[in-house]
Amino acid sequence: MSGAFQWEVRPDKIGVLTFDIPDKKVNTLGQAVLAELAEIVGKLAKDTSLRGLLLRSGKPGQFIAGADLNELAALAFATKDQVGVGVAFGHKLFSAVAALPFPTVALIDGNCMGGGTELALSMDDRLVSNASHTSVALPETKIGLLPGWGGTQRLPRLIGIPPAIEFIASGEAVNPKKAVAIGLAFDAVPPEKLIEEGVRRIAYLQESAEWKTNRLKRSQPVGMSEDEVNFTFAVSEGAIRGKTKGQYPAPLVALKAIKDGCNKTLAEGLKVEQEAALELVGSPISANLIGVFFMQNRLSRDTGVGDANVQLRAIKRVGVLGSGLMGAGIATAHARSGIPTAMVDVSEERLQDGLKRASEVVMSRIKIGHATPEDMGKMLAMLSTSTTTKIFADCDLVVEAVTEDEKVKTEMYRQLAQVMRDDAILASNTSTISITRMAEAAPHPERFVGMHFFHPVDRMPLVEVIRGAKTDDETIATIVALSKKIRKTPIVVNDCPGFLVNRVLFPYMNEALVLLEEGVPMDEIDNAATKFGMPVGPIALQDMVGLDTSLYAGNVLSKAFSDRSVSSRVLAELVKAGRLGKKTGSGFRKYTGKSGKPAPDPAFEAFLGKDHPVIHKSVEEITDRLFLPMLLEATRVLEEHIVREPADVDMGLILGIGFPPFRGGILRWADSVGLDRIVKLLDSYRELGKRFEPTESLLKLQTSGETFYPRPKLAVNA
Repeated sequence: MSGAFQWEVRPDKIGVLTFDIPDKKVNTLGQAVLAELAEIVGKLAKDTSLRGLLLRSGKPGQFIAGADLNELAALAFATKDQVGVGVAFGHKLFSAVAALPFPTVALIDGNCMGGGTELALSMDDRLVSNASHTSVALPETKIGLLPGWGGTQRLPRLIGIPPAIEFIASGEAVNPKKAVAIGLAFDAVPPEKLIEEGVRRIAYLQESAEWKTNRLKRSQPVGMSEDEVNFTFAVSEGAIRGKTKGQYPAPLVALKAIKDGCNKTLAEGLKVEQEAALELVGSPISANLIGVFFMQNRLSRDTGVGDANVQLRAIKRVGVLGSGLMGAGIATAHARSGIPTAMVDVSEERLQDGLKRASEVVMSRIKIGHATPEDMGKMLAMLSTSTTTKIFADCDLVVEAVTEDEKVKTEMYRQLAQVMRDDAILASNTSTISITRMAEAAPHPERFVGMHFFHPVDRMPLVEVIRGAKTDDETIATIVALSKKIRKTPIVVNDCPGFLVNRVLFPYMNEALVLLEEGVPMDEIDNAATKFGMPVGPIALQDMVGLDTSLYAGNVLSKAFSDRSVSSRVLAELVKAGRLGKKTGSGFRKYTGKSGKPAPDPAFEAFLGKDHPVIHKSVEEITDRLFLPMLLEATRVLEEHIVREPADVDMGLILGIGFPPFRGGILRWADSVGLDRIVKLLDSYRELGKRFEPTESLLKLQTSGETFYPRPKLAVNA
C-alpha cells in the first residue's frame, strides 16, 4: 500500500499498520488520510486470517497530532450539512475500526492528540511509551470544539465519568504514568518495546477473549442512577462555568453530550455526540480559537527575521541589571531555564529582596505541584548576585531593567560599555522609551535591542522584541530564540512610542478615563469590559499597574499621538495626592486586607468634583467607546509596518493584556462583527473626534469587501 499508511503482516498473523505521511513532520487526520484509512479498514474487516492489529506511527516521537486544523478552520464557513458529513464520516470510520473481527492495540509514542486519541479509543487497548515526549489529550474544547469522533462517549465508558469529564473539559494532556493510572492505557513501556509488548497484549486478548467482553461492556449504557447523574453533572457544570465565565461554550456542550449519552447504548450515545458537535463546529468562537491556535503555531516557528541564513549567537550566560519586580522576574526566568544568570543592584539589601522574589516564584509552583524542591535548588544554583557590574564581563547578554527614566538608562549603558564584552548583546526592558534613540548611548547600536517583558514576568508569556533603526538581524534572531528557550512567546516589533501592546492598549485606557470624567460610573465601565471578555476592567487595570506608571506612559503616548488622545485631570490629581493604586492601598478604589481586595472609596468622589454628573450608558455603547479606538490604533500599527502581519497584533494583545481569546484578537473581532458595521459604528461617534475616525486601511478593506484575515478555502465535500 502507498500513501500515508504502510501495511505488513507478521509471521504470527498479527498485522502492523504504520501511519507515516510522506514529507510531513507530524501525522494528521485530513480528508485524504481518512479516506485511505477507510479503504484499509474496509479490507481488514473481511480478513479472517488475522489474529490482531497493531497501529503505530512511523515518525519517532510523534504519534498523531489530531485532525487537520486547516480543514477545521475552513469548516467555520461551511453549511451545517457539510459539517454533518465530515462528523458522520469520522464516526462511521472509527466505528468500523471498533468492529474489526480481531483485537486491536494502538502503540502510542509521542503526542497523541484529538482525532488521534479518538482513533486510539476506538481500538481494544492502548500501550504508551514511557518516554517524556509522550502525552495523550483531547484538546478540542481549547479550540471551541468537542471530541466529535466518539471521544465523549468512548472515553467515559473506558475510564469512568468524572475523570472523563476532567480530561475532556480541560483539554489538558496527560503523561504516560497518568494515562495508565486513569485506565486510558494498559501499560507504559520503553519505545523500543512497544511492538513486543503489543504482540504480547494481542495474544492475551485472544486467549482470554477479553476483547470481546470489553467490546460488549463498552457498547452498553454506563448505568449511573438518576441521583448520581444529577449530582455529578451539576458539580461539573458549576466548576466549568466558574472557569469559563460562560464565555466558552465548548466544555459545557461536551459535558451535556457526556450526560445525555452515558446512559444510552454506545450507538445511541454516538448519535448524541454528532448532534452536539454540530452546535460547535463552524461557530465564530471555534473559528476564532482555531485562528489563535494557528497564530501560536506560527509564532512558535517564527525566527523573527526574514533571512533564513542568519546565524544565532550563543547565549550561555546572562546578566540582569536591576533586582526589582521586573529585574528579579527576568533573572528568575533565565535561571529557571538552566541559564547561568548574574543579577546586579546597588545594595545587598535590594539583591536579597530580588532573591526572595525569585524564590517565591518557584515556591508558588511547588505549592500547585508544577515544580519540586529540587527545581528550587537548581534555579538558585544558576542565579548569582553582585553589587558591581564587573560580574557582567563574561555575559553574552545583559538585560537592563532599571527605573523607566531615559537619562538613568543611557548613563548605565555608558558604564556598561566599560565592563561588557565587545561582542555581547545589550537589551532594555523599557516599556515606552525609544530603542532607536537610546541606542545612541549603547556601545554597539547594532547589538542593542528592546526585550520588553510584562508584569508579572513568571505568569505573562509575551516578550516584545523591539528592533531599533540599527539593530541587526543576528541580534533579533538570537533574542527571539532565547525568549523561546525561557518559555516565552516573542513578537518582533519595530520601534515606535508604546511599541505594540501599550500603544494599542492606550486608546482603550484613555477612553475609560474620558467616560469616567463624562460621568459614567467606574463599575459600569469595568463591567462592560469584563462582559466583553477582558480579565479586568480598564479602571481596575489602572489601579493594578500603578497610576503613576499609567500617567507616565500615558503622557509619553499622548505626546506622540496628541491628535487622538485626551488628557485626564483625575488621573493626574490622584497621582499628585499619592493615590497610586493597589500598591499604596488607594487609587480609583481602595484596597484592604492581605489580598488587597478592591472596594468603593467614598474619598475618591472628591476628585470628580461636587457637581460631577452621573450618566448611565448602555453596555453596548461603553463597549464601542472602549474597543473601537483600540481597533483603529491596531490598523495604524499595521499601516506603519510596526509588526509584520495582523496575527502579531492579535497575539500581542491576547498574550500581553489578556484580550479574550474567544474573540480571536481585536482584528478578528472586527472581522466577526463585519467591517461594514464597524465603519457605521465609527460614523455614529464621529463627533468625538479623530480617535473615532476610520483609518485609510480600514476603509480600503471595507470598500473592497475584504477582511483582515482571508477566509480559508473550504475543504469539505458535501
